[in-house]
Amino acid sequence: MKPFFHFDTDETRQSLLSRARNVALWAIRQYEIEWNCIRFIQLSGTITYKIETNTTGNYLLRIHSERVNKEEIISELIFLNELRKIGDLVPEGIMSRNGSYVLECETEDGYRKPCVTIMKWVEGERWSGEFTDSHVFSIGVMMGKMHETSASLDVSHNFVRPHWGISSFREEITKLERYYPRFLSGGSWMLYQKAIDKIIDQLASMQRDVRNYGLIHADLHSGNVVFNNGLPYPIDFGRCGFGYYLYDMAAALLELYPKHRWLLIQGYESIVKLGKDYIRDLECFFIMFMIENYCHHSSDTREIPSLIEEQKYALAYITEYINDRSFLFKVIEPIEPEKI
Repeated sequence: MKPFFHFDTDETRQSLLSRARNVALWAIRQYEIEWNCIRFIQLSGTITYKIETNTTGNYLLRIHSERVNKEEIISELIFLNELRKIGDLVPEGIMSRNGSYVLECETEDGYRKPCVTIMKWVEGERWSGEFTDSHVFSIGVMMGKMHETSASLDVSHNFVRPHWGISSFREEITKLERYYPRFLSGGSWMLYQKAIDKIIDQLASMQRDVRNYGLIHADLHSGNVVFNNGLPYPIDFGRCGFGYYLYDMAAALLELYPKHRWLLIQGYESIVKLGKDYIRDLECFFIMFMIENYCHHSSDTREIPSLIEEQKYALAYITEYINDRSFLFKVIEPIEPEKI
């Protein structure tokens, strides 16, 4: 059987989206939802659609990649239920007519059946433009509360979510090794390899305990935060799993200017205090998450122009990191890749 979620060219992407549309229309009929419109959102780790109704609000339909099995999806929904117990506004899974929260859906012959879930839509707006100081501080507070809750969870033995660390990082790098020539020169790739080796060594030396490691969102960039009545709320927990809390924070810091990085950390520490030597580890996760982003996007030819454009900043950060120079709260001058 061929994987449902295969796309590495424009042609295979269009074929996938055609299959996905039929799956979405089949799946929605399995729920007690009187819908009037279904809108495609994006193709990424999942294929997502917004379902609009006149009476019961909006919903999010997700078609999941084969990289995530049914048990992992159910565990994500359990994690979300735990977060809602403390009053967090997070996505909520919807039960189908047959009493299931995860459906295995019919599709074209020869392809594996994909899993589908439908969630209540989290009302709010993504912030357009630059964040204010208040926005950044409040995101830090939100993250601190989420990690505080996570640290108190006692998950069952059959709770299955990925672990984000050395093994997952190495797996991502195998993809980058295939596609890096699309946007990196030989000299730039050598710098990446030095950073990759240093990250793995640093991860291997980190101590893990309940204060710094637990269930995390694992993809908490600005696109996965919506604002409702001025307060931020996390969405898209499809990558949630076990990892260091600082790894979660690094995803948010990656997009921010140095001043706002500091403000987010201050917001976080208003809820959870960090250890005295956290900056060194946080910078490791910052570079790790940045490289993982390039691993994820490098197979999509449409992303290559933006990846090339970003390298003057990425290489500047990588150079600081491999030379043991702290960079998180400094403005780092870009490096032109052709000079490497």
